Amino acid sequence: MSGVQDQLEIKFRLTDGSDIGPKSFSAATSVATLKENVLAQWPKEKENGPKTVKDVKLISAGKILENNRTIGECRSPLCDIPGGVTTMHVVVQPPSSDKEKKVASQPKQSKCVCVIL
Repeated sequence: MSGVQDQLEIKFRLTDGSDIGPKSFSAATSVATLKENVLAQWPKEKENGPKTVKDVKLISAGKILENNRTIGECRSPLCDIPGGVTTMHVVVQPPSSDKEKKVASQPKQSKCVCVIL
């Protein structure tokens, strides 16, 4: 009986409202493994898909899930509904461009001017 409780049905909601899953995962599954699963099942026809696991953020119960934690550690009390499906939201963080990196590395110059009349 405890083996059944250790399995969670999870579906992943994309930003356009479409879903990946639901699929059953063990409570010992890491968040990084979930992200790899999302990456592998990402619909090929969708634009701006994630390129790596680092581009994917998973949100459950309003919290961004950390890669090194397991589903069991991240589970909220709302997920304990027997036979229920947990929905995790998927946010794709676009990779930063080289131009943004250059701008961020340059020190900001003050453009303040004082005029005494």
